[in-house]
Amino acid sequence: MATTTLLIVMIAYLGGVIAWGIYQGRGVKDHSDYAIAGRGLPGWVAALSERATGESSWALLGLPGFAYASGLTSIWTAVGCVAGIITAWWALSWRLRDESERYQITTFTQYIAEKHPETGLKLRRTASLVLVFFFFFYVGAQFLGGGKTLHSMFNLDPRIGMALTALIIVPYTVYGGFRSVVYTDVVQAIVMITALVIGPIVGIITIAGSPDVFAHSIGDALTLAGGNYGSLTGGASGFMFGTVIAGFSWFFGYLGGQPQLSMRFMAIKDYKQAKQARNIGIAWTVLAYIGALMLGWIGIALFGPTGLEDPEYVMPQVMLRIFPPAIAAILITGAIAAMISTADSLLILSATEFSENLMKKPSSGKSTLKQCRIVTACLAVIALGAAYLSPSTLIYTLVGYVWAGVGGTFSVVILLSLFWKRYHGRAALLTIIVGITFTILWISTGMDARITARIMTFVVALITAILASYFIPKDVRPVNI
Repeated sequence: MATTTLLIVMIAYLGGVIAWGIYQGRGVKDHSDYAIAGRGLPGWVAALSERATGESSWALLGLPGFAYASGLTSIWTAVGCVAGIITAWWALSWRLRDESERYQITTFTQYIAEKHPETGLKLRRTASLVLVFFFFFYVGAQFLGGGKTLHSMFNLDPRIGMALTALIIVPYTVYGGFRSVVYTDVVQAIVMITALVIGPIVGIITIAGSPDVFAHSIGDALTLAGGNYGSLTGGASGFMFGTVIAGFSWFFGYLGGQPQLSMRFMAIKDYKQAKQARNIGIAWTVLAYIGALMLGWIGIALFGPTGLEDPEYVMPQVMLRIFPPAIAAILITGAIAAMISTADSLLILSATEFSENLMKKPSSGKSTLKQCRIVTACLAVIALGAAYLSPSTLIYTLVGYVWAGVGGTFSVVILLSLFWKRYHGRAALLTIIVGITFTILWISTGMDARITARIMTFVVALITAILASYFIPKDVRPVNI
């Protein structure tokens, strides 16, 4: 009964999302609308879209699963993420919005190139190649994740599930581009925050009054679970460089270095809307992370520390336990749909970077819009093919480089471009090359297990940027970007 209800709700929900995305796509008139929604997003839309894209399945599956498996130690990861998100909204969002209007940019790498025009063309092409390559596999990973999720919930062949995931995403993304993506993200963000606020409240009431649970409160659950569940350090040696640093290292990837998030900042209509977006984005984040942690700990109280075979499914299992099937189905469907909000955002970003920066632009605006749509469709098909043909370990390995390599490297580039006048184009180009190369070497040699690449890449990229700015002369020759 619960499976049938979930299936019916999922079909209705996803059908509605597709229709909503296509409806919003009617407002796309040119490639600026397609790539950045004409830089006219209301603050609340930008905030909810940025949060849905930034968290997706992490907030509803990953973090609750980590909290279920590790207990209080998971707090440090949440602290790092929340600190990074708040810093980005407070210090970077309005600045990136103003800069995007000043330079009339339509893509993430165009901003970097316009900021450093002396090496603009090289910067634009190098940065776009890096983003398109890694985000192409990132999209493939979302297809893989969708296939696995549908398999686990409905015993559907994962390959069919991957195709269905693509069929959900591609129509409205190809048609409406960035505009359709952000407005569908709004729906996901509302469902996500509903699950993450109401779920813990109902969960606490449920465990307090149910006789057949492992514990009747979160505190008792962490104590009875034994081991290190009730410890903030997880019993780890080298506490400062282990538990705290590894968790807090997520902070650095949020500082402008995730293009799919920074583009939401750049698309906000004006400064007033940017302030509204900041307040909504920060409030959403704090509530969501508290709720995600609590869902994991409530899972311990309901099922015990070993009651679930896969910790990342603690959220669906908790929802099915504490809510009637129809309500649980809506909230669980929101978790699955949230994964889609990452896939469509990565797809449109990759397509616009490729179309705008790596291909020759057509002479007319309508031809440019048509080119963007064709590229988006082609990349989606190729990414799905890669997900089918490439070993999943290869795809997830490449995705592992994204937060450290792309996030850590481009965070340095964005921060110094915004705040340090001495930083120049040649230094930015070297920062990107060194940051990405270092990440690949650091992870592939196993050093990431000792000190996470999420912090090491940021440090190495920052040192490279500073030294290059001082010791490599600025190229003063004008370059057409």
